[in-house]
Amino acid sequence: MGSTRTAVRTVGRFALAGVFLKGGWDAYQEPGPRPSIVEKAGLPEPERLVRLNGAAMVAGGAGLITGLLPRATATGLMVSLGATTMVGHRFWDQPDDAARRQQLTQFLKNLAIIGGLAIYLSSADQ
Repeated sequence: MGSTRTAVRTVGRFALAGVFLKGGWDAYQEPGPRPSIVEKAGLPEPERLVRLNGAAMVAGGAGLITGLLPRATATGLMVSLGATTMVGHRFWDQPDDAARRQQLTQFLKNLAIIGGLAIYLSSADQ
């Protein structure tokens, strides 16, 4: 039973890691329109924040794949993705229904990923 649980946890870590590795690398390499969204939220140095958040996500994705420092990895990713979600997917501020629905979907998707990380965090010592 233990080897099945280990295999499932490994697959779960790899599945979670992909979104952070790809999304984080993209944000770090080419911030695109992200800094303007950060600027609208009133945060300083928007491009630098976008790149730092991207780097944090890449580091967290690597942490998930390797299984090193699981509690720190999960906590860091929850903070990073939480910030991204609150700043980048403000569905309540969208002027039209289509944009509101799209941002709500992204917001809820990110909450689901945060939930997966919370489950991972809660079982990291087991």
